[in-house]
Amino acid sequence: MQMQFDGQQYPYASRRRVVYGRRGMVCTSQPLASQAGLQILQQGGNAVDAAIATAICQTVVEPTNNGLGSDCFAIVWVKDKLYGINGSGYAPQNLTAEAVRAAGYTDKMPFRGWQAVTVPGAPSAWAELHKRFGRLPFAQLFAPAIDYAENGYPVSPIVARFWQEGIEALTPYKDNPAVAPWFATFAPKGVAPRTGELVRLPDHAKTLRLLAESYCESYYRGELAEKIVDFSEKTGGCLTLADLADYRAEFVEPVHINYRGYDVWEMPPNGHGITALMALNILKGFEFDCRDSVATLHKQIEAMKLAFADGMQYIADPRYMRTKVEAMLSEEYAAKRRIQVAKELLTGTSMTIEQIAAETGFCTASYFCKMFKRYEGITAVQFKRDFISTV
Repeated sequence: MQMQFDGQQYPYASRRRVVYGRRGMVCTSQPLASQAGLQILQQGGNAVDAAIATAICQTVVEPTNNGLGSDCFAIVWVKDKLYGINGSGYAPQNLTAEAVRAAGYTDKMPFRGWQAVTVPGAPSAWAELHKRFGRLPFAQLFAPAIDYAENGYPVSPIVARFWQEGIEALTPYKDNPAVAPWFATFAPKGVAPRTGELVRLPDHAKTLRLLAESYCESYYRGELAEKIVDFSEKTGGCLTLADLADYRAEFVEPVHINYRGYDVWEMPPNGHGITALMALNILKGFEFDCRDSVATLHKQIEAMKLAFADGMQYIADPRYMRTKVEAMLSEEYAAKRRIQVAKELLTGTSMTIEQIAAETGFCTASYFCKMFKRYEGITAVQFKRDFISTV
């Protein structure tokens, strides 16, 4: 199906405008990172080379949202085939539930600290992507980032704001031995750099050189791995040399659904892209009067709420997931979730059974009633009566 698109129409308030190109395009949230990707294209690199170089560069020019300790997910279309790579590392072997509780976290996992750290997957993903799809020498992809780190770059407005927010968020922990080096690197003066201020990250440049020269092996099985583990051991972390050495990003098969004639692809679990597919599957059963009406937005929001709730409940390491991906993307799952929307309409509106059936994507009222009883164990009418009797 051909997507209909008009580059002259801007229905929403935005400063962004459509950009067209003939020989490639790089889009990021930081212009200097985009320029790095364009340089690689101009040097004869392919799209994968440019994407890797851009990601590496963002760890320098946008450290507020990117880092060498992060993960990486990618979907790549090459020669009529779609590939996925999962560059998200596992939890350290020593980070058991007992260890987390012993650290004082009895209700839920912490958001910060060593207990929240998994094996970083991004550098391994860059290397594996390049081995299979890259064209230019791997070390060449690091050149723009190393240049910015060594010689400096002007901080962009959004990055400056996030930088300050990061400092404010971490200030309560600045005396923690695990956090103090962060302040020495990113806030040596105790404040965030101002918009336009020149920032240099010489130690980051040294790290990037080691990654470039070793095909990222140093990070997992070399000098950098030893430094990471040494710091972990000295500051209360759980990472070991074995954790790093055992890790390698892996290629996976993307998952998809067909939504109104369009095939939509996402990464499988442990990635949360499947959440979008679940929401779209729920929405397939609805009819929409127009794009931005209250009714349309309500259906979209409810579908996303249900999908996110199930995603948080069921998505996990695929080796241990109890719920099958196929079940989460099934038509039966979508019908069950539309019944949840119907229950809200039964209890919160004066709509008739016929109206609710049509509203929630069931072809007839009788089919809706049949499915409602199948999933809920009682009829829709009885469900509404029971609710009214308790109010």
